[in-house]
Amino acid sequence: MTRFLRCGREALLVEVDDLDQALALYAALRTADLPGVVDLVPAARTVLIRLDPAVTSPAAVEKATAGLHVDGSRRAGLGSVEIPVRYDGPDLTEVARRTGLSPDEVVTLHTGSRWTVAFAGFAPGFGYLTGGDPRLDVPRRDSPRTRIPAGSVGLAGRFSGVYPNDSPGGWQLIGNTSARMWDLDRPEPALLVPGIEVIFKAVDR
Repeated sequence: MTRFLRCGREALLVEVDDLDQALALYAALRTADLPGVVDLVPAARTVLIRLDPAVTSPAAVEKATAGLHVDGSRRAGLGSVEIPVRYDGPDLTEVARRTGLSPDEVVTLHTGSRWTVAFAGFAPGFGYLTGGDPRLDVPRRDSPRTRIPAGSVGLAGRFSGVYPNDSPGGWQLIGNTSARMWDLDRPEPALLVPGIEVIFKAVDR
């Protein structure tokens, strides 16, 4: 079921049933390129549509969105980025134990999965990645850490992610990368934006 919520004159929030529907709607809206829509912000079960009230209205955008053909198999393909990872995280052995895999098998599944940034949140530059092998579905840690180093690669539920800065967190850490997730000196500060595909590559250093 789709629900539309007006957010003043400049935005419309579209609620759907689950993450897959949100990703499909985001892809459809990107392709549609509706007049007056200036930004799209996907989340776990919503897509926020920001609009220019001088060009269009929430009512017009709602009508256009409701009439879109949404293909559940489509994703907003924005290219790909490769992230080198040293798989020596403090929770790699625990993830292996919980999944019944060996540490090497965990790494093989993580690098062999087709990850996609579903949405961003938690901290600037933190992307929630979906599309991993179902065998990598592990719960968050019972006791969150007070400090996780920037570049730490983790798993939590059906998601994987990379911590952009030193911060608290409760994800299961399986590795670390030197890639900068957030850099204000880049034209687009966030390396991982919704819709981009992520390929993890195991490295020794």
